[in-house]
Amino acid sequence: MNEFELNAEARTDVGKGASRRLRRAGKVPGIVYGTGKEVTMISLNHNAIMHNLDHEAFYSHILTLKVGDDSEKVVLKDLQRHPYKRVLLHIDLLRIDANETLNMRVPLHYINEEKCAGVKNDGGVISHLISELEIVCLPKDLPEYIEVDMLEVNVGDTVHLTELKLPEGVQIYDLLHGQEEDQPVASVHLPRVVTEEETEAEEGIEAAAPDEDKDSEDKES
Repeated sequence: MNEFELNAEARTDVGKGASRRLRRAGKVPGIVYGTGKEVTMISLNHNAIMHNLDHEAFYSHILTLKVGDDSEKVVLKDLQRHPYKRVLLHIDLLRIDANETLNMRVPLHYINEEKCAGVKNDGGVISHLISELEIVCLPKDLPEYIEVDMLEVNVGDTVHLTELKLPEGVQIYDLLHGQEEDQPVASVHLPRVVTEEETEAEEGIEAAAPDEDKDSEDKES
C-alpha cells in the first residue's frame, strides 16, 4: 500500500498575481475544502507534487496533508495543468470524513489479457472502452484500482459494468444512480482484415480522382 504525505504552507496572498509569484518560486497554489470546514489556501512544492503524480496510486489514494503542525486526511479532486508545458497551475484537495462516502474516479486494470479465451483460441483482439470508473465508498474501502478479468471473454463478447467484481464496500456511481446501467467496459473482436476487393476499390477511387496539380497548371496557363 502506497503512502503519500504532502507538506504545504498556508497562504493569505491570493489572486492571479500571487499565483504567478508562487509558480516562479517553484510552488503550486492550491485549496483544501470539505467536511464543513472553511476553505484553506495552501501552496506546495511543485517538483514534489510532480514526482507524486508519476505514481498511479496518488490519484486514488488517501493522502496525508501537513500544514505546519496540523495534519489531516485528503484526496486529490482536481488538477489544472499548463496546456503544453509540464507545469501544474493549481491543485484542489478534498478533506475526508471516515463516516462519509466519497465519490472518486479510479483506474481500471485489465488482467489475464494474454490468456483471454477470445485472444488465445480465436485470434481476437481486446478493445478497452473505458479506462477509469467513478465509484462510491467509505474512505477505508477506497481501492487504488478496479480489476477487469478478461480470462473467459470470447470473441464477440462484451464486458459490462454489471459484470465487474468490486471490492467489498465499493459501488459504481452510475449503477447506484440508475445511469447507463449496462455500460460496456471492454470487448473482444476479430481483427479487421482488408480484403483484396477493398484494396482494388480504393485504388480505383484514387485512379478516378482528378489530378489537382494538373488542374492547377491548366488554370495557370
